[in-house]
Amino acid sequence: MRAARLIKMVLLLQSRPSMTGAELARELEVSERTVTRDAQALIEAGVPVYADRGRTGGYRLVGGYRTRLTGLARGEAEALFLSGVPGALREMGLEDAASAARLKVSAALLPSLRDASRTAAQRFHLDAPAWFSEPRAPELLPAVAEAVWDDRRITARYRRGAAEVERALEPYGLVLKAGVWYLCARVPEAGTFRVYRIDRFMAVDGCGDRFGRDEEFDLPGFWEGRAEEFARSILRAEVVVRVSPTGVRRLPYVVDPASVREALSVGSTPDDTGWVTLTLAVESEEVAHTQFLGLGPEVEILSPAPLRARFAGDTARLAALYDRPHP
Repeated sequence: MRAARLIKMVLLLQSRPSMTGAELARELEVSERTVTRDAQALIEAGVPVYADRGRTGGYRLVGGYRTRLTGLARGEAEALFLSGVPGALREMGLEDAASAARLKVSAALLPSLRDASRTAAQRFHLDAPAWFSEPRAPELLPAVAEAVWDDRRITARYRRGAAEVERALEPYGLVLKAGVWYLCARVPEAGTFRVYRIDRFMAVDGCGDRFGRDEEFDLPGFWEGRAEEFARSILRAEVVVRVSPTGVRRLPYVVDPASVREALSVGSTPDDTGWVTLTLAVESEEVAHTQFLGLGPEVEILSPAPLRARFAGDTARLAALYDRPHP
């Protein structure tokens, strides 16, 4: 356990000019006192760790010290080659760079580990897009990706409804969600971060100046919060339903899972037949009609009345279809 932590500490210091004891403690999930002891252990082992004292002090490696990748275990090496998303790299125009990097890492590994890329690829494959969709990489994605890597401002013209809008953006990060590419960018004139679908971009001018990146910006955290906010924003209607035990199991595959969890936490107790009454947040009555059709006889719409009447009409039409003799 400690050996792995010491290796991680060296790699952290190798990747940054210096780190404070508090930063290392947070990254290594230990106390600052443990960081001090680990630094002393590294010094005794011949690793040139230097500690600057004082309020602005910290730990750093001196003399251009670099460690080799000979300490990787087989599982770690295989996990390293699983970290890429081949399709996404290709769409961003980074396939050649990623291939070259994998070759360099392979060359640095011990001979016994150089088949890690092959063994990992034979066992795991990531296919990000959803079923029954034909994802197409936006033509402007490579230009946007280049600006993201280079911290360079862009001017983007994109569709917003029936209109076209042009806006200066500071591109912070890209997100691939269910086969759709999104750009998380800061709008300088507003001072806020927003999300844009790249397939709605009509033109991108990436010849802008470099911008100073806010190092506190957390792309995964920002996306998680924005995605949750978006999901909540579109659930503007409510329906009351009775659902069978089978329907309850299938419900998260039909409507928003978070809405299902919330409804079940405050729903009624099951009746004698196991059916429960739930109030569910949905996008609209129209969307709910399409979604609940997938549950068939495992759900009964109680309200709103127009939606219940619509299902009653569907039921009557189905009965008429199946009551007549097979042609």
